Amino acid sequence: MAIDAAHAVLSQMEAAMKDRITRIQKEMSVMRTGRANPMMLEAVKVSAYGSLVPLKQVAAVSVPEARTLEIRPWDPSTLQDIEKALQKAEVGAMPQNDGKMIRISLPMMTEERRKDLVKLIKKLGEEFKGGVRTDRQDGLNKIKKSFLSKEITEDDLRGLEQRVQKLTDSFTKQIDDSIAAKEKEITTI
Repeated sequence: MAIDAAHAVLSQMEAAMKDRITRIQKEMSVMRTGRANPMMLEAVKVSAYGSLVPLKQVAAVSVPEARTLEIRPWDPSTLQDIEKALQKAEVGAMPQNDGKMIRISLPMMTEERRKDLVKLIKKLGEEFKGGVRTDRQDGLNKIKKSFLSKEITEDDLRGLEQRVQKLTDSFTKQIDDSIAAKEKEITTI
């Protein structure tokens, strides 16, 4: 019965690591890389209909060209509110309102800015890998408590430790792969 508890610890640890992967991918998706990406506007909140709502609830965001975003409001009366929200969000370029939609043309990134972004992404990756290692340590501590209280055998302990390490290695590799892909995206002109 205690081995089931140890497997539950493994499941919890895996869920925490998956959450970290999701969070790093989301954080990297909103970083400006010189290419237009609707995810850049994910955090923009618009004051419309008496409350703050996400931009995607009041407008459609599209990418007609590599460095251009188009925002088309569902309701034309919200156009001014959307423009104000985009100006406040500082997306890296001034929004241009033509009366029907808003366009944002992103400037080319400088080489220095690209290098700074790569450093930032690598730092972010190290932080998330540290979190994965913390999850591993927490899981190992719980499993070792089960062993010390004689709930699981030494063979079970060794097998569980190996599974924990395989999970950790797998998630660390996923983070490294995400970082490498984003670095390539940033450095590609």
